[in-house]
This record gives sequence, C-alpha cells and structure tokens, in this order.
Amino acid sequence: MTAAPATTPSPSPSKGREPTILATSGGHRAGGGRTMVMFDALVHHAVELSGAHGRRPRVMYVGTAIGDAEHFTARMSEAARVAGFDLTPLQLFPMPNHEDVEGTVLDQDVVWVMGGSVANLLAVWRAHGLDHILRRAWQSGVVLSGVSAGSICWFQGGTTDSFGPELRPLTDALGFLPYGNGVHYDTDPGRRPLVHRLVANGTLPVTHCTDDGVGLVYRGTELTEAVTELPGKGAYVVTRDGDSAAEERIEPRRLPTVD
Repeated sequence: MTAAPATTPSPSPSKGREPTILATSGGHRAGGGRTMVMFDALVHHAVELSGAHGRRPRVMYVGTAIGDAEHFTARMSEAARVAGFDLTPLQLFPMPNHEDVEGTVLDQDVVWVMGGSVANLLAVWRAHGLDHILRRAWQSGVVLSGVSAGSICWFQGGTTDSFGPELRPLTDALGFLPYGNGVHYDTDPGRRPLVHRLVANGTLPVTHCTDDGVGLVYRGTELTEAVTELPGKGAYVVTRDGDSAAEERIEPRRLPTVD
C-alpha cells in the first residue's frame, strides 16, 4: 500500500544517495558462540540500503538512550566484528568522544540508534546539537536507523515509557518524518490502544507501527516498504476516522536470514 502523502518536502541528497531511514522494532538477537548479541537482518538491511560495497561498511552505534552503557557498546562492537562492519561508537556521556562529531557522523554509511529512553535521548542530542547534525547526515545520504527509541526519534512522536511504567505520548521528536510511530506493537499490550486513542484525538498524526522484528523503509519522507526478520509479523498504518482510528495492516517482505 501507499502511505499518506508527506506534509513536508523530501530533502535533496548532497552525495548522490537518496535520504533514507529504516525505522524498526528489531535488529538484534542473542548471540551464539563467543558473542552475547548479534546483528540480525534489519541491521544488515540498513547497510544494504546504504549501498556500501567494495569495503567494510561504516556503521555508527549511538547508545544515548541507555546512557552510553559501556557494556552494551562492547557487545555492539563484538556484533559488528562478527558481521564484518567497522563500528564507530558515538558517546555523549560524560562528553562527546569525538572532537569532530559532525565530520565523524557524515563519514558513516549507517547510523544505528539503540533503544531506551527516547525523551532523554532527544534532550541530550539537542544539548549537543546532534539533532541538526543528524538532519544534515540524512540529507547527505547517510542511512539513519535504529530500534524502539531509535525508531521513534525520527518521527513527530509516538508512545513511550520514558517517563515511567505507564505509557505516555511523546510529541516533540525530531520530525524528519511527518508521521507518528508505534513500536513493539505486538508485544507490549498497551501500545496499540494508546496509539489508536492518540490518533483519534489528534495528538498524533497518521502513525506507522511495527511489530517486533519489523522495519519501515523511507526514501525521503515516503514510506516505500515494510520488511521483517521474523515470520508472521506485520506493519500498520493508523489513521484518524472521525472521532476514532482506523488501522490498515501492511504485509512486510521477509529479509534473508542472517547466519
């Protein structure tokens, strides 16, 4: 299906690559053998979307939403080694770990943003001007991607547990994409009804949602495809219908299994 028309113009890439976002509720799985975490098919698809070839893909890992937890940065580094990627962590605690943050971001093929607190992520990014840097990276053709908080951040907003166990709306995300975003749509029982209420009352615009293991591909601001690393999963578009909400399911394309 075709998503609702975008309300903002698509950016123009400066490096010949179309601005691309892969917004997901997945991308990681338990590791086997010597690693605790592995990159699953959605992370590999983000790299594929970047068009990197003839060299090791450059992937930036951003763990702001979990406070740049060092143990998880180490796990991501191991996952990247197994996948054959060159991983560059971007840390903002207690200070940026790169002197030239913008140059380092713009040198990547993919930026992968970890889940956690999207409210805290946005506050810290804005304090450091990373929101503007990421917009320039998107416009230049760096693929922006991530899971959960790393998905919601690219949209107008979504539902979050950033403020406590009870889900609440967040409406001041980066707004690169002119939609709302619902993550973990099939595994967190509070997400679907809250998305429906927020769309019905106008708190969120048309909202694009993903079951766990599903990703949404945007070229510019247009939703072009849903993909999945797990069978039987779906993506959804929730629209306002009078005083209620209507939901349409999108059947995602199954991505190749990552060994």
